[in-house]
Amino acid sequence: MKNRFLLAIFVSLTFAACKNNDVFFQYKAVNAKGWNKDSLYTFDIQITDTTSTYNVYVNVRNRGEYPYQNLWLFLDKTSPDKVEMKDSIECYLADQRGKWLGSGIGSVMEMPILYQENVRFTKSGIYRYKIVHGMRDTTLTGINDIGMRIEKIVK
Repeated sequence: MKNRFLLAIFVSLTFAACKNNDVFFQYKAVNAKGWNKDSLYTFDIQITDTTSTYNVYVNVRNRGEYPYQNLWLFLDKTSPDKVEMKDSIECYLADQRGKWLGSGIGSVMEMPILYQENVRFTKSGIYRYKIVHGMRDTTLTGINDIGMRIEKIVK
């Protein structure tokens, strides 16, 4: 009887800990031959709650043959009322010794990069994010996927 009670508490705590606050989470696969400088990845994100705050992440999945420590990304964000914002971010994928950051299984590593913290979307509707790489290579090898995640901050 005592074991069942402890099991019930454990299961309840496990489900409570797994609460997911993601409003949006999606990956786009990069061409296996490489990410061309002209290749654009678009994410259309529906926002309905304009009173909450959010964290915005850019996620990168890379393979061991990615030749650099960092990755520059150029982002264009268009709000529902067509206001555009351009930005650039530097994503560190490896430390100075070449050890990959993030987590992964086998040769693929996944790195979430906090792009914007405590953001409030002022208009409801679709926010469009466009991402291109900003590296010097015309075709960038070693990147598997580019993703975006929007997480609602629960207080």
